[in-house]
Amino acid sequence: MPYFRTNRYRGKLIVVEGIDGSGKSTQLSLLSQWLRSEGFAVAFSEWNSSPLVRETTKRGKKKEMFTPTSFSLIHATDFADRLEGYITPLLKAGAVVCADRYAYTAYARDVVRGVSRVWVRNLYRFAIRPNLRFYFKVPLDIALGRILGGRDALKYYEAGMDLGLSRNIEESFRIFQGRILEEYDQMAAEMGFHVIDATQSIEAQQQQMRQIVMDEIGDSLRKNVLRMTQKGAAYGLDAETTA
Repeated sequence: MPYFRTNRYRGKLIVVEGIDGSGKSTQLSLLSQWLRSEGFAVAFSEWNSSPLVRETTKRGKKKEMFTPTSFSLIHATDFADRLEGYITPLLKAGAVVCADRYAYTAYARDVVRGVSRVWVRNLYRFAIRPNLRFYFKVPLDIALGRILGGRDALKYYEAGMDLGLSRNIEESFRIFQGRILEEYDQMAAEMGFHVIDATQSIEAQQQQMRQIVMDEIGDSLRKNVLRMTQKGAAYGLDAETTA
């Protein structure tokens, strides 16, 4: 996977990917809690959360003014700000950073919107290569049932309404998410994803995830990653970290 820079820092970067409704956020939250209970310094990052472009993104979405390329660029700006201002300093400090979505989300969504696959991959070449990449694979109908059963309304861009797939927002959402699912499936081997069957019980998925973490980076976690103290917050963590 030659697209990203090697992580040469003490800290470890763990990311989860999957379509909406795959359960990835729940699993990452459980993993983060477990790692903290084991004494590791853990921080959390999520997609599209940088304060730098938050208001611009909100206004653009509200007015439905984004093109596929401008949508791609504003998310890349958001990602770059979080990477340089939050994720990288934490990795340098020796923390475990758990990221709910990473550049792979752009690889899937932007391509489905018609942006060049090569262009998107080049756009994110500045990113740091995650130590572990989990893809929570779930059948489309199950994912849609989870999302549609728990939402009052779907949003314009999350449903892919900008693509003219259908006038019905639920049908557009189904088509859009189905194409994203196909994109994830195609890149799973290329990107080195650990594929988790997201139809399993929450407990079974979490046990599998923890086992992979310990098998792949367990020794490095014990030797290199910062340990938690009980004093307070530092670097956005739940408690101050010490070497």
